[in-house]
Amino acid sequence: MIFQKDPIPVTDLVATAGNDSDGAIITFIGQARDKSRDKGVSHLEYEIYEEMASSEMKKIIDDSYDQWPITDCVVVHRYGTVNIGETSIFIAVSSPHRDDAFKACRYIIDTIKKTVPIWKKEFYSDGSQWISDRS
Repeated sequence: MIFQKDPIPVTDLVATAGNDSDGAIITFIGQARDKSRDKGVSHLEYEIYEEMASSEMKKIIDDSYDQWPITDCVVVHRYGTVNIGETSIFIAVSSPHRDDAFKACRYIIDTIKKTVPIWKKEFYSDGSQWISDRS
């Protein structure tokens, strides 16, 4: 797993995922959208507590390997400013069978949003707001 300020090279990362024994490589690409909560969004900013985020992300990935027979998992999350249309998170999970890869990928993104100390702020023409997916 990687945390970075620079844009995520999606095409390059897809090419690194999986191996010849995999029948599926499932990707999730989260990108900054131009509307949220009935407001126009100009950009996002992510803040991260990197030491804790790395530890939590490692647990999530390890749990995925324990729960499903996946062979590879690539996770990259941006921090800092993310412009509209740019990728904020990239996940690739490979497995011999698609169902396991789908389940692991879904688990990874859902758990990241709930437990990893990454905070998102949306910026609008009339201000900004911190957004939380934690329940």
